[in-house]
Amino acid sequence: MSDDLTQNLSQAAPAGFKPLPWHKGFGRQVGPLLEKRGNGPPVRAFEVAEHHINGMTNAHGGMLMTFADMSWGAAVAQSDETWWVTVRLVCDFLSGAELGDWVMGRGDVISSIDNLHTVTGRIWTNDRVIMTGSGVFKTIKRREQNG
Repeated sequence: MSDDLTQNLSQAAPAGFKPLPWHKGFGRQVGPLLEKRGNGPPVRAFEVAEHHINGMTNAHGGMLMTFADMSWGAAVAQSDETWWVTVRLVCDFLSGAELGDWVMGRGDVISSIDNLHTVTGRIWTNDRVIMTGSGVFKTIKRREQNG
């Protein structure tokens, strides 16, 4: 697979969103992903492209769950030096996103004990919520990357 998946969008990104620098491995497969930072947890986004869709030209449920994991988990990162791993992820599908839609997601930490954080989150497109759920994420120290 070529790296062009993480470089091209068919339409302009929503205001304030910047591409996430994740161009290797799994990020290359599901990207491009964007992020908007401000007060509170970051909001992440992606444009539903052909490599994200199922046979009905809707965003594939696996892509939406992957995006929920990355959007809701981002709520627990205290700095760029913090990584997290997913302990548990529960998702409820409420609606779909179509080819070309911008999908956005955000999580909110509702409790933290030691390095375990419980997050509630939602995924939406336009004014329609397409997924809600929760997750438990464990923060870990960032390690050096190989290669």
